[in-house]
Amino acid sequence: MNATIRLDLHVHSRYSVDSRLSFEQILERITYQGLQGFALTDHNTTEGLAELQRLQSSYPGFWFVPGVEISTQEGHVLAYGIRQSPPPDRPLAETLERISALGGVSVLAHPFRWIHGVGRRLATTAPVQGIEGRNGKNSELANTRAELTAARRSIACTGGSDAHEPKLVGRAFTEFSGEITSLEDVLEQIRKNTTTAEGSSLSFAGRVRSSVRDGLLRTVRGFRPVGPRAVHPDHF
Repeated sequence: MNATIRLDLHVHSRYSVDSRLSFEQILERITYQGLQGFALTDHNTTEGLAELQRLQSSYPGFWFVPGVEISTQEGHVLAYGIRQSPPPDRPLAETLERISALGGVSVLAHPFRWIHGVGRRLATTAPVQGIEGRNGKNSELANTRAELTAARRSIACTGGSDAHEPKLVGRAFTEFSGEITSLEDVLEQIRKNTTTAEGSSLSFAGRVRSSVRDGLLRTVRGFRPVGPRAVHPDHF
């Protein structure tokens, strides 16, 4: 088909330690937002992919992309098209090599976010296929910097909500305008830099609310982190 397909490429389900989202809630919000699917990118686990595959069987008209968000020593990276997660807390370069060996596509997640982003230097040099230019939980400044970096590097710019709660699902998304008939077509458009990132940034008040929510969930899980809190002086 040649119609534009819109996918939220950054969604966390109940398989992430900091999310309570069920697959039913995600699908309901995806449909409400007029999108055609999403990528499951739980933190450091692909445990939810079996459930994602069952969802695909029940809803063949949607696109459900297997993925994972990996915590590296320098920050977070998204991997698409792989069904096992590289080990967390390893150097970014090693993680990217592992993703490539598994046949996946790597995209830097929210690179200019103060915590968990890889920072400016790696955003401009890391050998990835794309940069998340529209993140639904980022500030407009952080998203703009990411978009500009992707454009300067001539690599793919993707969009994803980074949703951990229902109301954020679909807030940011990626447009695929070429022919999509398989998961490989989705990955190939990222590799070939033919995607477009769309969606909204989060206001200051929204980011405060999100931080409070994250703090409460961190307390509930006994302050167990989702990954190293990489903070880099070269973000700006």
